[in-house]
Amino acid sequence: MPGISPSLYIGFCIFVGLSCLLLAFRGYQRFQAVGTRGVFWWLAAIPGPTFLVLTRLSIRMQGALAPHAAPDLWTQVVTIGSIATGVIFLLLVLLAFLPMILDALENRSFSSFVGARHVRATKSGFLTVISILSISGVAVSSCALCSVTSIMGGFGHDLKRKILGNNAHVVVDVTRPGGFGDWEPKLEIVRKVLAKTGGGAATPVAGGEAMGSSASNTAGVLVRGIDPETIGDVIDLKNNIEVGSFEYFARPEKLLDLGPDEVVGRGPTGEPYFKGPDARFHDDIDPSLKEFLRKNEKIYPGVILGRELAKSLHVLVGDEISLLSPMGELGPTGVMPRTRKYRVAAIFYSGMYEYDASHAYVMLADAQAFFSLSDDKISRITNIDIRLPDAEKVADFRAAIDAAIVDMNPDGTKGAKIRVRDWMEMNKNLFSALKLEKIATFIILSLAIMVASFCIVCTLLLMVTEKGKEIAILKALGASDGAIMRIFMLEGVIIGGIGTVFGVGTALGACTGLSWFGVRLDPEVYYIDRLPVNVNGGDYAMVALAAFLICTISTIYPAYAASELRPVDGLRWE
Repeated sequence: MPGISPSLYIGFCIFVGLSCLLLAFRGYQRFQAVGTRGVFWWLAAIPGPTFLVLTRLSIRMQGALAPHAAPDLWTQVVTIGSIATGVIFLLLVLLAFLPMILDALENRSFSSFVGARHVRATKSGFLTVISILSISGVAVSSCALCSVTSIMGGFGHDLKRKILGNNAHVVVDVTRPGGFGDWEPKLEIVRKVLAKTGGGAATPVAGGEAMGSSASNTAGVLVRGIDPETIGDVIDLKNNIEVGSFEYFARPEKLLDLGPDEVVGRGPTGEPYFKGPDARFHDDIDPSLKEFLRKNEKIYPGVILGRELAKSLHVLVGDEISLLSPMGELGPTGVMPRTRKYRVAAIFYSGMYEYDASHAYVMLADAQAFFSLSDDKISRITNIDIRLPDAEKVADFRAAIDAAIVDMNPDGTKGAKIRVRDWMEMNKNLFSALKLEKIATFIILSLAIMVASFCIVCTLLLMVTEKGKEIAILKALGASDGAIMRIFMLEGVIIGGIGTVFGVGTALGACTGLSWFGVRLDPEVYYIDRLPVNVNGGDYAMVALAAFLICTISTIYPAYAASELRPVDGLRWE
């Protein structure tokens, strides 16, 4: 379902209605002034209602699709048509505002009056083409920079959302393997700190590495023992379950009673796999045999696997797997790997391939026994996971947690110290690389705006040559060098401003449409089902400011050349 709320759709209906009134008024003005040219503005209002109709139709068509199903041809055509008509209508509305802005400049001062008149005036054919190319160059460069920034920001935002959804915001652990004991008081202290500092949640975790084995394959597994009562307050595991049920994880005996219509897996395009017929559910089977089959099927602890890990092991919900721990037990032939059997209770999909291909969740007590973290005397965990109300303000919460646990003893683990790490620290390299890539892209595409600004330099130099007579007359009438310079700088600023507004406006309309409807991608290749786009007003404002600044700087030399023109040189051949 596209991300358009009913209130947002109503808001766009109001915007389109007011914009159509503006275009109709503009058409009436042009019709009174130049006759049939006003019809253009009346026709320009047509894309507005068309955009609303296609948007509504696209919402219904995409809402009818299955979660992982690719859209059909008509859905793609309607979606693309909705975005295209929306962008065209937005550009026409901006074009309708342009005469009003020029009128306001003409009424402001002498320099702005002459500069705006020069932009409006009919120029030679070549100079008109150069002016259009200047505007187009700035518009295309600004649009490209905004679009790339939105897409890269979308990937970064999507990655951040998935990392925070599948990992704790703050982790309390020890500096050496082996975990720490006496963890209940420590967990209680952390929860009291959270209660004092604005809320949050904490849960104990016991984890380690193991080898997963099924009847047909093996794979490396990161096993995490969790508390089913509190894990949902810290990570999005319960919400990410795609097949099966978290209830099966807490009560694995229910996995023996899965009905034939139970969905136990999904195919590459989201098609469900059903459990199918089971001898215990046949009506014609002898009751005693049914009870025998039921009693002889063992109840194993439940395990929740990532989607890609389940694919690697070729297992579905209800299937058995074995986990082998490198922390083995001493046997007659040496150290034997510890083996435990589990039954798949659910399969989760987090959207992060690294997690879905490696993570398995078991009960906390099972993980402690599996990794030799508990015995008759002591119970250990490997870390305390903490979720905060605001992940961006993690530094404030971390300082309070640091102060609370600074004197905590890791309970005899030699050379170990309890430490606190937050998600920014643990993913510092990843987000630093994304930030550096975004800055580098911004700089490179800003060079494209600089190249486009050369057209503004050429346009103004040609305009100085063409308007040499007018410049000479103005200076002969008493216009100062500064006034002439301001006139031509304003002309360049208007040309660059038009290109910037139209470029940023085009990117804003297109990227907003893409963020609503998205570009469908093959999840088997990209591991995301649609192109992530993040429309950030701050990024767009920065691009507009950079483009406007570059265009303003490019007007300095031509404006200076115009101010240095002597009246006698401009009128010599007249």
